[in-house]
Amino acid sequence: MKIVVLMGGTSAERDVSLASGEAIVEALRSKGHSAIPIDSALGKKFLSHNTKFLPEGVGSKPPDVKDLERKGGELTLKTLESFELNDMDVVFLALHGGTGEDGTIQALLDLAGKPYTGSGMLASALAMDKAMSKKIFEHSGILTPKWFLVETSDSTDISTIENKAEKFLDFPLVIKPNNQGSTVGFSFIEDKDDLKEGIEKAKIFSDKILFEEYIPGKELTVGILDNQALPVIEIVPEHGIYDYECKYTKGKSRYICPADLPKEKTKEIQAIGLRAFQALGCKNYARVDFRYSRDKKFYCLEVNTLPGMTSTSLVPKAAKAMGIDFPELVDRIAKLALRKKKR
Repeated sequence: MKIVVLMGGTSAERDVSLASGEAIVEALRSKGHSAIPIDSALGKKFLSHNTKFLPEGVGSKPPDVKDLERKGGELTLKTLESFELNDMDVVFLALHGGTGEDGTIQALLDLAGKPYTGSGMLASALAMDKAMSKKIFEHSGILTPKWFLVETSDSTDISTIENKAEKFLDFPLVIKPNNQGSTVGFSFIEDKDDLKEGIEKAKIFSDKILFEEYIPGKELTVGILDNQALPVIEIVPEHGIYDYECKYTKGKSRYICPADLPKEKTKEIQAIGLRAFQALGCKNYARVDFRYSRDKKFYCLEVNTLPGMTSTSLVPKAAKAMGIDFPELVDRIAKLALRKKKR
C-alpha cells in the first residue's frame, strides 16, 4: 500500500510523535509498503526519507511549542492540501495530542473520504477530553478516581479550590490539563501548599484543569487491538509517579508484561479496558490506563486513542507478549483502517 504517515504536529507531544512516526515508517517499509513521512507542523514540506526525524530522541521534558500551536490549524490544513489524497491508500496517524488526537484531523480526513488509522472524530474528541471521558465511564459503571474540573477563565480563587480539594478529594491528589496526554502539565500534589504551582503548570497547556483523587497502588495499562484486550502491563516508575521523564527517559521505568496478577484479576481488568474502549466508541486500537488500588479495585484513568508506537512503547510491548512483532502490529493497524472504511 501507499501510506502517508502523519507525525510531529504542533502539540506538546511533538517529540513523542516524531519518535512514533519514525518507527512506524521503518516498520511499514519492512512489510513492503510505500511509507511517506509528513510532519503536519511543516505545512507543505515533506520529510526526508533517509534522515532520523528526532536525532537526539525524546527529551526528559516536553518541547516548547507555543509558536507552533498558534499556527496549528492553518498548518494542518496546508499539510492536508500538500499531497494528493486520492493517490494514498491509508493515512497512518502517528500524531499525539492537539489537533492530531482530538478529532480535528479525523474530521478533515472523514470529509476527504480517506481511510485513517485509529478512532473516528467523536471517539477521539471524547477520549482527549478527560472530564467527558470520566462522565461516560461513570455512566457506564466503570470505576474512575473522584474528580472535579476548574476553568482557568473562572474567577475562582485559590482558597476556594483548596477547600474544594480538601472536601471532595483530600491530599495527596493529582492535577493535570484536561486535554493533554503523556503526563504533559501533570503534577502530584502532596498538600495544599503545592496547589498553586500545580495549577500554574497545568494552565500552560489547557484552559481547563482536572483535579483528581490519587489512588495509591499499581500503575497498569491494557492495550486493545481489533476489539481484543492485549496482555496487561505493570509500570514501575523510578520516582513512584509515572511522569513525562519516567515515560521517555531510558531506564527510568520498569515494565512487567504480563503483569503479576491473579488470572481472574487479569480477566477483570481486560474486560474493563474493553468496556472503556467501547463506551467511548473507539476503533482499531488504543491503550487504557488504570490504577490498581490496595483494596484490589481497578480505577480507569483514561483511554489513549493514538498511543505511543515505537517498538518499545506499551502497546507494542503487549502485542509482542502475545507473539505479534512490531512490523506485524503496524501492518495490522494499517489494514484495520481499510476495513473500517469499507464498513
